[in-house]
Amino acid sequence: MGAAILSDLATEILIPVCAVVGIGFAFLQWFIVSRVRVSTEREPTAGNRNKNGFTDSLIEEEEGINDQNVVIKCAEIQNAISEGATSFLFTEYQYMGIFMIAFAILIFLFLGSVESFSTSSQPCTYNETKICKPALATAVFSTISFLLGALASVVSGFLGMKIATYANARTTLEARKGVGKAFIVAFRSGAVMGFLLAANGLLVLYITINIFKLYYGDDWGGLFESITGYGLGGSSMALFGRVGGGIYTKAADVGADLVGKVERNIPEDDPRNPAVIADNVGDNVGDIAGMGSDLFGSYAESSCAALIVASISSFGINHDFTAMLYPLLVSSVGILVCLLTTLFATDFFEIKSVKEIEPALKKQLIISTALMTVGIAIITWLSVPSTFTIFDFGTQKVVKNWQLFLCVAVGLWAGLIIGFVTEYYTSNAYSPVQDVADSCRTGAATNVIFGLALGYKSVIIPIFAIAVSIYVSFTFAAMYGIAVAALGMLSTIATGLAIDAYGPISDNAGGIAEMAGMSHRIRERTDALDAAGNTTAAIGKGFAIGSAALVSLALFGAFVSRASITTVDVLSPKVFIGLIVGAMLPYWFSAMTMKSVGSAALKMVEEVRRQFNTIPGLMEGTAKPDYATCVKISTDASIKEMIPPGALVMLTPLIVGIIFGVETLSGVLAGSLVSGVQIAISASNTGGAWDNAKKYIEAGASDHARQLGPKGSDAHKAAVIGDTIGDPLKDTSGPSLNILIKLMAVESLVFAPFFATHGGLLFKFL
Repeated sequence: MGAAILSDLATEILIPVCAVVGIGFAFLQWFIVSRVRVSTEREPTAGNRNKNGFTDSLIEEEEGINDQNVVIKCAEIQNAISEGATSFLFTEYQYMGIFMIAFAILIFLFLGSVESFSTSSQPCTYNETKICKPALATAVFSTISFLLGALASVVSGFLGMKIATYANARTTLEARKGVGKAFIVAFRSGAVMGFLLAANGLLVLYITINIFKLYYGDDWGGLFESITGYGLGGSSMALFGRVGGGIYTKAADVGADLVGKVERNIPEDDPRNPAVIADNVGDNVGDIAGMGSDLFGSYAESSCAALIVASISSFGINHDFTAMLYPLLVSSVGILVCLLTTLFATDFFEIKSVKEIEPALKKQLIISTALMTVGIAIITWLSVPSTFTIFDFGTQKVVKNWQLFLCVAVGLWAGLIIGFVTEYYTSNAYSPVQDVADSCRTGAATNVIFGLALGYKSVIIPIFAIAVSIYVSFTFAAMYGIAVAALGMLSTIATGLAIDAYGPISDNAGGIAEMAGMSHRIRERTDALDAAGNTTAAIGKGFAIGSAALVSLALFGAFVSRASITTVDVLSPKVFIGLIVGAMLPYWFSAMTMKSVGSAALKMVEEVRRQFNTIPGLMEGTAKPDYATCVKISTDASIKEMIPPGALVMLTPLIVGIIFGVETLSGVLAGSLVSGVQIAISASNTGGAWDNAKKYIEAGASDHARQLGPKGSDAHKAAVIGDTIGDPLKDTSGPSLNILIKLMAVESLVFAPFFATHGGLLFKFL
């Protein structure tokens, strides 16, 4: 079989060093952003011209306005947004904390009861000639890893929110000096979140493995079974973060748009709109904190799926530590590659005009993918034996290291393809979105029809890309190949998150510019940043959904192995009823989240109307709206409404596993995966297209767009209606569905021993 070139000692040094480098780079970016002062003092400059080809003179000075009150207003608005976001997340985390403790107790009780809480050693699951640690140890350590994963997920989301609210006003103020400077502040801030999340996820997982190893010793099967709790913890927190944050932000957004834009004909983020602060807070708690937890969960689960399959393959059987930690080594190289890629945007190239923004972000994806391909080839050659075996449903499949490289690479490039297809269908630079915008000429109905058709059509190529990835990776390396393909798609997570977080930061920057009454030229610049951010956010969602499909399939394979299922026969009634019910679950879940946004938006619309009708001088700008009431409506609605969808996802595997057994549960997992991926891609792209069709009309950058506009025209009002329908699709239901399919799979994997031992109560009595 041969041995890896990289020694175990080198592996033990390389992984934590890469994680620390990632954290250090994040703090460096934060330090550079912090040098932009939210104050009325002028920064000292060297020379007349500065980075990105812009002079340091401010637009206000050029126009002779130079109103320093604007800077003070920016600081006040930033504080209001930051306080609102922090307050909401603390409230949300209190509820999530109660769930976390309750579910941790459930994990311990269910897994401990597999061997009646026995403390004596037992024959190993996959090799009964060997003796392994007791099931009680798996219960204890799975519970600990669940809590660690949940905590790391929450911290990832919270840190992302803090840096986003720290950077929004700084991006607005830098826009006074040029679009290039504003872009760099927003992008650096996104990079802080990206690198902190990638590095923290890697470091916590690495430390957890090494601490658990002190107890488990040579029982690597038991060790990595316990580690699966880490993925479950990460995704369960992400579910509540995504759903709760999504309901918050879209309730405010829909309320602000329908009354403000359509009924009152006032600009987006106008300070007279009572829902405007809640809307900007929502960008941070939904698109930043929720997304951070979501991608952290994907990373944790793909790592756990690969590790558990590797532990019962030659890597684990022969105790080859370097090859065993191959998934973590891929992530380590990913941090270094993303670091180099980030420098291309911040230091090597200059943004000098609006039209260069979107290409610069796309180059980030291309450069990181190209460099990562080389990085994967090198780390695979160094860390994996030339030939090894992988567990393949009861047999050991012989695999060569070049085949493993291709598995990771196919996942990586499939992610890029999904990203660019998503961009084609959601960017207003291309014909699909322009066609949707054109359909607004005849009203909202045709806009909705065109948008839905676009969403359905946008599913085709991503599904083929995922299908090819699955076939190639499974053919070469069975379920381990699929797990590392998912890891390949997520290997450039630091760059992906930087691009993703850049969008909401730019959106907030535009909102602050409008609320602070800044020059229309600044708003044009922040709108250009935001439009590019809208597309990159859609690309980020495409990555998240694609990786979720691969991750959940790998987890499904691990579940089937751990539950001792020999074959999943779809012609068996037990499996087929699970399959058809599983395919229904994403629709049920989407209905609950959409209805939740609709109910909350209804209250928000009524409140915004009430304030416009009853507060004298509000429309004239002589009176201030009551922002706090709108913030409270969003907070109360999201906390209350996030529980039923969360309960549906968390309880389904438990109920099915206990009552119907592991065969029916395998059908449920397969059904939810197949239908969930399609709905998620369609919902996200439909919503993204409607949003950018509206922005296309508002920007009026082409003759066609100017014919449809200006703001307030009938076509624009139809586009706003489409955008408000798309809001819950692209920011609540769509992104949450990828968590649904991952979370049910990882939960089933964690509880597999319990279901295999005590499950299927119904069929035992029939």
